[in-house]
Amino acid sequence: MEKKKFKIGYTTGAFDLFHIGHLNILKRSKELCEFLIVGVSTDELVKSYKQKSPAIPYDERVAIVEAIRCVDKVVPQETRDKMAAYDEYGFDVMFVGDDWKGSDIFMKVEKELKEKNSEVVYFPYTKSTSSTLLVKALTCLIESEKNKTE
Repeated sequence: MEKKKFKIGYTTGAFDLFHIGHLNILKRSKELCEFLIVGVSTDELVKSYKQKSPAIPYDERVAIVEAIRCVDKVVPQETRDKMAAYDEYGFDVMFVGDDWKGSDIFMKVEKELKEKNSEVVYFPYTKSTSSTLLVKALTCLIESEKNKTE
């Protein structure tokens, strides 16, 4: 078996309306690490930064992510503080979508993790789909069906 570049990897997300973009980041993460920890954002955390509740409740999102073969451990993400996550899980790499690359938040995280001999690896964001796009599409379908019955 080929040796992986990293021992412990960490990534997070809401994983609401699980789609191919979510699967891509999880599979690519596992390709680079021996043990993959995935933080699933709690309902309260999602509400705090998206100003809306997730479509799928936390327990169900956890069950979905736990069922993915490449995920070794699922943990609650109750804060967006990446250094607190590092302190708790001791990962040597954090995987993030490249839509965050160059942001003030992740430039700071990169610097702080580097000081602890950990790093950030960015993966291409799957532009063709997102939970936001899926919610919009479903909303349109529901409205269309309502209009047919009225």
